[in-house]
Amino acid sequence: MGPYSILIYLSIAVILSYLFDLAARATKVPSVLMLLLTGIAIKQAVDYTGATVMLPRVTLELLGIVGLIMIVLEESLNLQLSRDKGPLVRRSFAAAALMLLAQAFAIGALLQWYLGAAVPFQTCLLNAVPLAVISSAVAIPSVSGLGSAQREFIVYESTFSDILGIMLFNFVAQDNFAQGISAVTFTRDLLAILVVSVLATAVLAFLLDRIRHHVKFFLVLAFLILIYSLAKKLHLSSLLVVLVFGLVIRNAAVFLRGPLQRWFHLERLQDELHQLQSITAESAFLIRTFFFLLFGFSISLGNILDARLLLQGVLIVGVLTLIRFFYLRYVARTSLIPEVFIAPKGLITILLFYSIPQQHLIGEVSENILFIVILLTGLLMLVGLQLSGREQPEIGEY
Repeated sequence: MGPYSILIYLSIAVILSYLFDLAARATKVPSVLMLLLTGIAIKQAVDYTGATVMLPRVTLELLGIVGLIMIVLEESLNLQLSRDKGPLVRRSFAAAALMLLAQAFAIGALLQWYLGAAVPFQTCLLNAVPLAVISSAVAIPSVSGLGSAQREFIVYESTFSDILGIMLFNFVAQDNFAQGISAVTFTRDLLAILVVSVLATAVLAFLLDRIRHHVKFFLVLAFLILIYSLAKKLHLSSLLVVLVFGLVIRNAAVFLRGPLQRWFHLERLQDELHQLQSITAESAFLIRTFFFLLFGFSISLGNILDARLLLQGVLIVGVLTLIRFFYLRYVARTSLIPEVFIAPKGLITILLFYSIPQQHLIGEVSENILFIVILLTGLLMLVGLQLSGREQPEIGEY
């Protein structure tokens, strides 16, 4: 295939993704779901022609990592903090933390029951954590049409779920898991990433404020990705760095007070914010497009139509949804539509699954089951978004 043919296909993919975004606003069908199905269709067409296209896993991983950074940064740059948002943040954090733990342990227990006592519970739990995490990469772009209170709750909840999911995954993956020392290690890593987040945000904000060269936004993004990757190599929950940076830049007037105002110019940061928001949104759109197309392309339709795999996927999604319903209905006592349906799995699920150590991989939790769970939770989100158009959220729910 020549270079111009490749450019034609890449351009068509971007145009299709833009049209899917427009269609999603009108139909409330998540654009991510359309991209996944398009990827499957392309795979079927390629198989029909007899051509062979190899897709290295590292390609998906790279797109997924950068896409996750850009999507979380994009939304954090749009979140304005104020005193009246305190209850919303607390409730979304509690929802993300409690449901993550309950769902991970429930799926872990389900896997051990299915596989038998020969498989350690740590292995089952480690494979369950990716399935319990809500993907902000899927949820955030899909809820832009909801009311502000519902949208912000889902944005905060999915972002917290990503961060807490990575922290829980790293905790369970420790060799000394379930021992007293593991709690000490976890606390140490949490304090370390908080310090890194504060220092990194200060450095990046200073660069954004002081660099006068006409090329600086991608330089700042490069430093952000560098810090994220270095922290990840140390097994820290580096997504917190991205969230803190975005929130501080968006709410500079809240954080930069007293002596800090000597080092930073609030007016200049506000001017730079709009350009950074635009560049981040465009980059997130582009990377999300290719990631979900390629992930759909990597799935074999024949494998996911296996009755046993479908049953396992339905059972897992049923347990996840039941726990979410119970929490929202009886613990949080908040509205159920569309929140109970909006807990999609996606980019973060795939990245965590690829990070499972070789000794903890189990054949029953394969990429095919991951895709079934991603597809089913995407369909549930579609149902929730359709129902949300018929019901108006109650004032004060959040």
